[in-house]
Amino acid sequence: MLPAPDQDGTAGRLHLAFLASPLAVRDSLARMLAAQPLRSLSPDARGTAEIVLAEVLNNLVEHAYPDGPGPVSVTLIPVAGGIHCLVVDHGLAMPGGKLPEGKLPAVETRLERQPEGGFGWHLIRRLTRDLTYVRTGGSNRLSFLLAQDG
Repeated sequence: MLPAPDQDGTAGRLHLAFLASPLAVRDSLARMLAAQPLRSLSPDARGTAEIVLAEVLNNLVEHAYPDGPGPVSVTLIPVAGGIHCLVVDHGLAMPGGKLPEGKLPAVETRLERQPEGGFGWHLIRRLTRDLTYVRTGGSNRLSFLLAQDG
């Protein structure tokens, strides 16, 4: 059982910390969607938030912590025009120390030759604003804005 979300004194701010595993991601995502600030979004914007956060957190499980669960924190802060999201983990760094490009394969690429990954990063890049990544002091910090209007 996850602890209650930390409403740390900032109106509508949400902070969750958990060990990244498939089940914990699912449970944490459900908790985030049911709480402020995501709960106040329109259904379309909430759906976009769910897609983006699910992609980000599932990438952590698969790539940042390939050998088992590790700590992750998600902070959601309401700001003008949307919700600022900060995801911090202590897993492996992004390859090359930068965000994946998230380019889609060429349309003429045969299905069996299409890459396994990259589609999630395409979605993340398309559905967020101000996407940044830094590796500092053994931590990965991913920051982005989810638009209020989805």
